Amino acid sequence: MEFSDFDARGYRTVDVRTGYGEWVADYEQTVEDAMDIALLDRLQQPSWDATTRAVDLGCGTGRTGQWLRDKGVAAVDGVDLTPQMLAVAQRRGAHDRLVQADVAATGLPDSAYDLVISSLVDEHLADLRPLYREAWRLAMPGAVFALVTFHPHFIMTSGMPTHYTDDAGESVAISTTVHLVSDHVTAALDTGWRLVELRERVIDDEWVAVKPQWERFRHHPISAAYVWRKDG
Repeated sequence: MEFSDFDARGYRTVDVRTGYGEWVADYEQTVEDAMDIALLDRLQQPSWDATTRAVDLGCGTGRTGQWLRDKGVAAVDGVDLTPQMLAVAQRRGAHDRLVQADVAATGLPDSAYDLVISSLVDEHLADLRPLYREAWRLAMPGAVFALVTFHPHFIMTSGMPTHYTDDAGESVAISTTVHLVSDHVTAALDTGWRLVELRERVIDDEWVAVKPQWERFRHHPISAAYVWRKDG
């Protein structure tokens, strides 16, 4: 679905590499753990500390990679399109290997990972199918693909794209696409994935404490986490 049908902000829009390259300086002061890390913490699957090798698609500054290492994941590789983000991830040191590439065409070896993870990336993809296919290619039999996403309901209700404030103080949007839950399910099932867990995060007291202006969105879903398994 076209985000323009819901856009309530009218911000100037830039492509993913440009946007994240400019946002990198204060990205981690802007993105709240309540959006994605809190959801990962609530998942029952996989067993993080039993994971031998993970690949972090759209690894950004390494927030997710660091969380995985803190959870006991033995080794983590990272992939991101934006060199400025990768430079921050490199300094953080949570990843064993970092690759600058499209998340849907990583160039990494087949069947090399028992965990594929992607967080807050898919809203920048026009088509979900290449991401699900690449995750499948990278996953070994029995592996899990955990994907955290903005909830389509929140994007449509708020009319707010992924955005940041540039050095001049202008609010700038990064190209955003609305993917329905059915879009994820269709892309995943067509690839061969089996859904084993789905959790949604709503705007609650924790969120309102961080963003009081979001009181009007209380009880609305803001993000979701899918866990898919590649049966052996």
